[in-house]
Amino acid sequence: MATSNYTLKVNRDLLDPNFESYRLSLDPIPTYNVELDAAVEEVTLKDCQYTLEHVRAFAMYNYLHVDAWYDDSVLFVDCKGRVLSFTVTLDTALSKPREVFRLPAEAERREDRVCPSLSLTSPTWAALSDGAGRLYLLRTSKRGDAVHGKWEPLFTEDSGGPFVVLHSVAHVRGGAHTLEVLLLRVVKDPQETAGSGYSVTLEWITVANAAGQGLEKNYEVKTRRLLRGKSVPHYAAVTPQGDGLMVASEKPFAFTHVDGRPLEQPAAGEPPAEADEPDPVYSWQQTSDDITADVRLPEGAAEDAIRFRVTADTISVGVRGSASLLEGRLYASVDPEACTWNLREDNRLELNLQKRTEGPVWPELVTGDRRGRHVMSEEQAAVVRDRLTQLSSEDAHAQPDPDKPACDAQELEDCDGYPEETSSLVHFDGESLKTTQVVNLAAHQYLFSVSADPAQMPCLCLRHDVDALLWQPRPDRPADMWEHVATFNALGYVQASKRDKKFSTCAPNFSYASLCECLRRAFIYRQPSAGDGALFNRKRGRPAGRVARQQVAGLDSDKAVLGFGASDERLFALTSRNLFVLKVNNDNNNHG
Repeated sequence: MATSNYTLKVNRDLLDPNFESYRLSLDPIPTYNVELDAAVEEVTLKDCQYTLEHVRAFAMYNYLHVDAWYDDSVLFVDCKGRVLSFTVTLDTALSKPREVFRLPAEAERREDRVCPSLSLTSPTWAALSDGAGRLYLLRTSKRGDAVHGKWEPLFTEDSGGPFVVLHSVAHVRGGAHTLEVLLLRVVKDPQETAGSGYSVTLEWITVANAAGQGLEKNYEVKTRRLLRGKSVPHYAAVTPQGDGLMVASEKPFAFTHVDGRPLEQPAAGEPPAEADEPDPVYSWQQTSDDITADVRLPEGAAEDAIRFRVTADTISVGVRGSASLLEGRLYASVDPEACTWNLREDNRLELNLQKRTEGPVWPELVTGDRRGRHVMSEEQAAVVRDRLTQLSSEDAHAQPDPDKPACDAQELEDCDGYPEETSSLVHFDGESLKTTQVVNLAAHQYLFSVSADPAQMPCLCLRHDVDALLWQPRPDRPADMWEHVATFNALGYVQASKRDKKFSTCAPNFSYASLCECLRRAFIYRQPSAGDGALFNRKRGRPAGRVARQQVAGLDSDKAVLGFGASDERLFALTSRNLFVLKVNNDNNNHG
């Protein structure tokens, strides 16, 4: 199955071009403090866990787990190994967290253990790690109320070294109840000699029961798949039906083993097989003042069906009834009035775009779009050859200008370096284990993940320019696999300015986003609503743009925030001794 480059399609209707700023609101946020009977122990890294990947995987772990299947319900594990459940029914009468499961005490004796981790698989199942290498699959019955009983472990396994559970799903396959669990480890890599000596592994385990054999409670591993990479993924999740995997990471992951057997690797000296690259959708060339693009149209496209729209910074080209052929933000501004198109006889569309600023060379036509091919003219190619000739020499110490010292690599700034790999979002097919779609995230910083609909994959939030855009994976729609479902205005810019930020999240209904610092403070960012009054810019003599509200909530604790999560109405912040409940949406501070 060939890999295809995919471009995230922004829904322009979800953007707010009139948004101007956030206005600080002094409306109080009711905050309730639940004191814990036993501390939540922050598992610190050991001397052997010294790499940046250990910090990303374990030191920045969110200890608080929002139960997306039930409203205002959260869970965490305390220092006694108790899995505690907490549900809000009335803010002014909060009950103590209830124990639903207890881990064995021997897990605490392992020196290299990490924090316990939990994934809420379904309304009645959960996956739990003790932090020391043991995995539990638990039947929980219905959660979210005060009457359900203790959790029942129906599958346990000691899988060696410590890990965290990243994600899990449940589904029915072949009439058998099946659970998919995704585990993350940072392991010593004997083949890694130049770097830190560690690599990152993702283990995708499929566990199913044997109900057809009269063994309803007998669960066993059906398949193990192992992926290896060099960086902790920002995002990793299994598709709802267990037929695929999505990973967003700075460095690529690849499957290496299935059921303990290594996958076939290229023989020594033999180049790896290259994936079939699709033909470019368009080609383009440029001069100092204009762009000419040649777009391949679907067979039989009529002239009256062509859709062409260009603004100073964006372009959209397509055929009515078909997917967009060229769409997104242009690398630089153009003059829309001077841009034209022409339908050629060979079923191709010729575009002429006038650059607003003459001179600069564009490295790409549409930012992040890899479906096109840049074609150099003979004159441009000759200039490049001349420059390369001047820069190359058989003398390793050639110095064309003896009066000027040679460049010292230590004098280069960080911005002069070029990364070996770029961040990407990848979809793997569960059967072939090959990548089917790849999104280049080089221009889109990953911000956070959130479960908006527990029956779907978690959403991931990416920075686009100054905004934060939320993307819902749609694995059942290969042509449109990531859907833009919400926008948080200017949140990408705001988040970059918070030097002490530790956690970020948003409400499942997208009514607000929130950032939490390491100590004491949480920031809430609401989007403009019909009830927000319009402001007037006196300096410019005209109405100001749409303004949203920012609120700041203080936490009455000097302990570090270990966990953070949001429901539609409340924020939850966990420290070692307290669980804070912040009533974010109510009649006093929710005007929408």
